[in-house]
Amino acid sequence: MPNELLAVVDELDRIIAHRPRREIHALSLRHRAVHILVFNDSGQLLLQKRSLKKDLNKGLWDTSAAGHVDQGENYAACAPRELTEELGVSAALTALFKLEPTPELGMEFIQVYECVNNGPFAFAVDEIDELRWLNRDEVDERVDRNDAELTETFRIIWRHYRSL
Repeated sequence: MPNELLAVVDELDRIIAHRPRREIHALSLRHRAVHILVFNDSGQLLLQKRSLKKDLNKGLWDTSAAGHVDQGENYAACAPRELTEELGVSAALTALFKLEPTPELGMEFIQVYECVNNGPFAFAVDEIDELRWLNRDEVDERVDRNDAELTETFRIIWRHYRSL
């Protein structure tokens, strides 16, 4: 939703203003997002192929679920909401790490979570074109070769995840 209001934050992730999403991205202002890595009982990672209708990263493979922290919301409330909205499931989420905003990350503070869920998934067709389970070795290989079919944000998140 290009006109939704999001929090603009300072370098310490403190809210300093609220602006429309489109404006935040156009001006490269710092803001907040969550990304969720969904694994199944076999340890495979669920990736989503972003809809061709999206304004950013159309048709690229990304984390299982992700989204902006809405106005008046915190990271902990946003993550389960995004999981339900995008994949139609709920799960116990574990906070893993928080990435600092950089141009490569779209100037987003990103709180990354993980969970285990085998589905079935009822994904949001306006957000996602396809879901796919991948073995960790395949994800590693694709990230290591900078596969252009993966979002840059996902590659950064996965590298950090694997370094832990």
